[in-house]
Amino acid sequence: MKIEIISSELIKPSSPTPSESRDFKLSVIDERIPPAYIPLVLYYSCDESKNMKQSEILDRLKKSLSDALVRFYPLAGRMDGQISVICNDEGALYLEAKVDGKILDIIEFPEVEFLDKLIPYQSKGSITNAVELIAIQVSLFSCGGISIGICISHRIADGWTLCSFIKGWSSMACAKYEFARPVFNSSALFPPRNTPDFKPNIRSLAIQPPVIHLVTKRFVFNESVINALKSQVVNNSSIVNPTRVEVVSAFLWKACIVARKIEKSGKSVAFHPVNLRGRVPALTDDTFGNIFQMTSAVNSDETDWIRLVEKLRAAFKKISSDYINELLGENGFELVKNNFIQISKLLGQGDCEIFRFNSYCRFPLYETDFGWGKPVWVSASFSTRDSIFMLDSKSSGGIEAWIVMAEDDMKKLEQEISIELQAFV
Repeated sequence: MKIEIISSELIKPSSPTPSESRDFKLSVIDERIPPAYIPLVLYYSCDESKNMKQSEILDRLKKSLSDALVRFYPLAGRMDGQISVICNDEGALYLEAKVDGKILDIIEFPEVEFLDKLIPYQSKGSITNAVELIAIQVSLFSCGGISIGICISHRIADGWTLCSFIKGWSSMACAKYEFARPVFNSSALFPPRNTPDFKPNIRSLAIQPPVIHLVTKRFVFNESVINALKSQVVNNSSIVNPTRVEVVSAFLWKACIVARKIEKSGKSVAFHPVNLRGRVPALTDDTFGNIFQMTSAVNSDETDWIRLVEKLRAAFKKISSDYINELLGENGFELVKNNFIQISKLLGQGDCEIFRFNSYCRFPLYETDFGWGKPVWVSASFSTRDSIFMLDSKSSGGIEAWIVMAEDDMKKLEQEISIELQAFV
């Protein structure tokens, strides 16, 4: 398929940001996030029965984006040094593209190299020098379908914030102005240290690993397979209620260990971000920013994936309500600092293999309706080696796992997953 960018502009908020809101302070968590972007793509078949032409769709998207930026005003601003955003309404980058092909073809046979062209910043999870804090690319397919690719700056937002913005934007497109407003209290809850000299070491191997030939593959776990995995855990451990994310993460962690041939030769660590929202009253679903903490599970020589479920469960339990209350208290900075120090130490160990997990499961992305129906598919990808990104599948209860590995490792991983899944199919 061929894709061509046909227009580029900045979309500004439909009304100016009040002067008292022009200085948006980052939280202590935000301060330590490198300048990367979080990518996501929504795909719509745009049924012709809706009687909406692509030109009408574009007009609706741009107008509603302008309206949504009024409420999500930091996204229309620009970074002011390392510790704040100046909300000057410069706008969001908005691109339009034409695709010579059918949207259902790429859903049935997705090619990562092409999917990457549907997002505004091709570098995805890598460090970029882009100044816009959010960028959108609307791609028009010859069949009438469209995709909406979005990149949001990780400097000021996490994946849940991106999801909240998409929900707000689509609500505006459908004239549903009553949707909840974002809550900008992260810097009050997690006060910044106001260290303008602090900059993440973007040359660190943890942020910018050596360039090697990487490949990305999608692995789909349907509901029946996941239920079989859960049953194995219930029957062979003390865990009575394993989650989808726990069992799929552990299953893939074990497969990655075998593919990398480290089951006996060294240590591995699985990192997982934990969303803090909803765990204490001060943190609601509408809290804007990087509202998460990273947890880690360490494995030395275990090759039983059920035991790895237990390790992941223990890691998730570390981010308890008591931990979050302490995080919100006087010692919050020390907790954040120590968490980053621990992560850096693990990432810096030469004898330790790192697997970076992330999950958007249970994010309501498939409910996103701009006025012409819900998405027929959602995709996301990152460029960091040994990263595993999980999304809900279109079918209920399933998970799509996107894995990035070196080419030779990926071949071994595919073989290992195929062999292991045969018992559950």
